[in-house]
Amino acid sequence: MLLFCPACSNMLTVSTIPHSDDPSDDHLAGKNRFECRSCPYQYVLDKRYYERKTMKRKEVEDIMGGKGSWDNVDKTNVQCPNERCNNNEAFFYLLQIRSADEPMTAFYKCTKCGKQWRE
Repeated sequence: MLLFCPACSNMLTVSTIPHSDDPSDDHLAGKNRFECRSCPYQYVLDKRYYERKTMKRKEVEDIMGGKGSWDNVDKTNVQCPNERCNNNEAFFYLLQIRSADEPMTAFYKCTKCGKQWRE
């Protein structure tokens, strides 16, 4: 939490009010305050101070998957690894996951049972 001085717009710091020679200010001694280090502004904290802000979450795009990841992909002839399926056709797309000197990774999804795997 950052608060800024209304007079000079510098950042306020929290400090303790020191004991003074003036008896009228003795009731404030030992309390916390917001003080500006460049001008004489100070705000005495005589009660609990808190500030609550609700943060709004950003919508994040799902790069590796999501509901539209298998839209508009090609089909190929490949054996499904599911032993009960025995299907020879799957959707696939290629993606460069590793560095450029490594081959691309192929992601597959069976057209019959929906099992997903990669090679």
